[in-house]
Amino acid sequence: MMTRVLVITGPTATGKTGLGVTLAGLFNGEIVSADSMQLYKGMVIGTAAPTEAEMKGIPHHLIGSVSPFEDYSAARYVEEASACIEDIASRNKLPILVGGTGLYIDSLLSGRGFMGGDKELREKFALEYDRLGGEEMLRKLSLVDRESAQKLHFNDKKRIVRALEVYYTSGKTISQHNWETKQLPERYKSCKIALNYKDRSRLYTKINLRVDNMMEAGLKDEVERLLASGLTRQHTAMQAIGYKEIASALQGDYDLETAVDMIKLQSRRYAKRQLSWLNNKFDVNWIMWDNEPDYYKASQISTKLLEYTGII
Repeated sequence: MMTRVLVITGPTATGKTGLGVTLAGLFNGEIVSADSMQLYKGMVIGTAAPTEAEMKGIPHHLIGSVSPFEDYSAARYVEEASACIEDIASRNKLPILVGGTGLYIDSLLSGRGFMGGDKELREKFALEYDRLGGEEMLRKLSLVDRESAQKLHFNDKKRIVRALEVYYTSGKTISQHNWETKQLPERYKSCKIALNYKDRSRLYTKINLRVDNMMEAGLKDEVERLLASGLTRQHTAMQAIGYKEIASALQGDYDLETAVDMIKLQSRRYAKRQLSWLNNKFDVNWIMWDNEPDYYKASQISTKLLEYTGII
């Protein structure tokens, strides 16, 4: 029998943590985070990681579990999250996946495999990119993987380098590898619930308010501590929205007020990307808030969905 999983997702600032904790209390569940930045230790305020009070005694996994100096990957997430899910299920509890990182959720549920890599080859292509430029490297990619090259912009160094690395390591294009993994049956039986506000302007208001609350809670101090620990803006963890803008302000690129405006803008843009990802899903069940989340009503809707899909 396939392991059963409840997924609660949606754009940032829509109450995913609150509903996840509510349903975990109702259905003897434990929460596995699906947020690519809440994984990092010492990054609590800017990632809106749940506090002890917000967790309400519900066990949470993959939050604050990784050093911010590490370069975490989707492949590692799938390995660690699947281990968490199997452990939770083995104890006759309901695994509840909560978060908005689409790549992590898709990869975990689909059982997607990840092509191995060659660090030396990756570094070689990265140096070549710096020397020859993005347009030339994109042209080089088009000679062996035209499909990927047509999807990428020449400024997307990371993906161009990765596509070349995959081809010259395996003899397969990354497009072919992705197609093959998509043919695999899903690893888990899941019920997917997505949260949003009926009015898009309300979502944006909530996002802006969340950023203001983060600043009041000490986001600037949190970033200062991370920089003082030796982290730089080049580390993956410091690429998170909120951290990179504050770090740039602290290092004199612009003032703090500008940084806050940029965080709000980038957070709204991220929410739009999350919605675009979700709108392409045919098996997502939407719960749309009015002005504020109504967890009682949402728990009633969720219960019916879980019964209908055979999760409970």
